[in-house]
Amino acid sequence: MVNMTLAIPAELHKLIRKHDEIKWSEVARKAMWEHAKRLEIMDKMLRNSKLTQEEVMKISDKIKQEIARKHRQ
Repeated sequence: MVNMTLAIPAELHKLIRKHDEIKWSEVARKAMWEHAKRLEIMDKMLRNSKLTQEEVMKISDKIKQEIARKHRQ
């Protein structure tokens, strides 16, 4: 297994130190696995996409605008 060093904010470190019974490296490892799995699924879904980055950004902006509009109502 490879070792990795993470930098975390001081406030988070204070909270973590209150619970030394928890294996925080395991919590981080699980979170990274889940995130990596989601990225892999997204990569597979988009592998054959013909959209350009510009088109993706336009679609993303439209989605964000619609979500914001719904939350204002």
